Amino acid sequence: MNQLTLFLPCAAGVEEYLAPEILQITGLPPGCVTKQRGGVAVRTSFAHAMLLNLYSRLAQRVLVLVSYTEYRSEQDLYRAAMQVPWEQWFTPRESIKIEVTAQHSPLTSLNFAALKVKDAVCDRFREVANGVRPDVNTQWPDVRIYAHLTTDACSLYIDTSGEPLFKRGWREDKGDAPLKETLAAAMIAASGWASGDDDLMPLYDPCCGSGTVAIEAAQIACNIAAGSLRRFAFEKYRPFRGQEWADMKAEAAANVVKPEPGQTALIYGSDVSHRMVDFAQRNAQRAGVADVIEFRGGDALQRMPPIEGGGLMVLNPPYGERIGIGGVAGEGEGARFGARDVVQTDEGVDFFNQLASHWKKNYSGWTAWVLTPDLKLPSKMRLKESRRVPMWNGPLECRLFKFDMVKGRLAKGAAAQEPND
Repeated sequence: MNQLTLFLPCAAGVEEYLAPEILQITGLPPGCVTKQRGGVAVRTSFAHAMLLNLYSRLAQRVLVLVSYTEYRSEQDLYRAAMQVPWEQWFTPRESIKIEVTAQHSPLTSLNFAALKVKDAVCDRFREVANGVRPDVNTQWPDVRIYAHLTTDACSLYIDTSGEPLFKRGWREDKGDAPLKETLAAAMIAASGWASGDDDLMPLYDPCCGSGTVAIEAAQIACNIAAGSLRRFAFEKYRPFRGQEWADMKAEAAANVVKPEPGQTALIYGSDVSHRMVDFAQRNAQRAGVADVIEFRGGDALQRMPPIEGGGLMVLNPPYGERIGIGGVAGEGEGARFGARDVVQTDEGVDFFNQLASHWKKNYSGWTAWVLTPDLKLPSKMRLKESRRVPMWNGPLECRLFKFDMVKGRLAKGAAAQEPND
């Protein structure tokens, strides 16, 4: 298990940040890593697969490539899956689930394709395990097997993660449409907040919701491994070595940096809903970073900077119907910003104008990174972005805009001619 090809899928646009993260975690040379659309491939070992599950903040899963073949029909998929030595990975006591994804596949039914792969896995075990075959469990399988089909090629993967990696194990309280932890980490990575050796600057999320951005940043600051609170599928696999895994987790725990008693908070979050602030505080407690973050309630159109001297804002603001109209602080499920006096026309143009005015007036020296599916947000805020990073939030194409706050008048027509991505 020392010559494996792994594939770590990620949100489109995050590959540029995932590749160096993989190199940092594994210590591998750059030649072992290949960036692809929607993920990164790496040639490495099973031990590194465990490490990547434990430490990666950007990957969605850690998959092992077990077969790559050409195909024309479902029977070709069956033959490919029959040739994989599944018995080297797990026993027939473990339940399985097959998932198929496709890009321009000529097959008419992905469900039938999944059925053929499942039949092959079960038939393989019948041959090598005295007629015993694994059961299928579509809800909570022990083993997830993925088949990815292109026009003429089939890749088969076994999943070492189990539940997707954005499920860190600390978020039990959440609101509607929460930001995934992996995407929050990608926003922080794109901002460059923790990429250098310099002291970390203050970080603030003025619409923190259940605290995802702030908690991810706090765990980074404290050097807490992303997967330290959860279990993984590989713990049931045959190559798994319990002592090796215990040593990895012990080393991760020993490297945690705890704040000094009385140390000033470095990371801040606020939300107009006191209910969401309570959620964020409870999540931070479970994540082990409650002493590092200062959460408060407050309207984003009125909240003053949490600290003097400037810093970094990282936020995923509500948009469209998610912007509350009657949002006095602490009231209303949909009210995230507290735009109670703003007429919500043209998808919140007036609101974002007021937010930009508030930042220009009171946040001189701060830099804001704003993730939004609204590609015209700079013109609505009447601000000129200094950078835009394409990034996908699930099926939504988004941009992470960087705004540098300086005192003075808002730029007239700043975004009238927007640069290409």
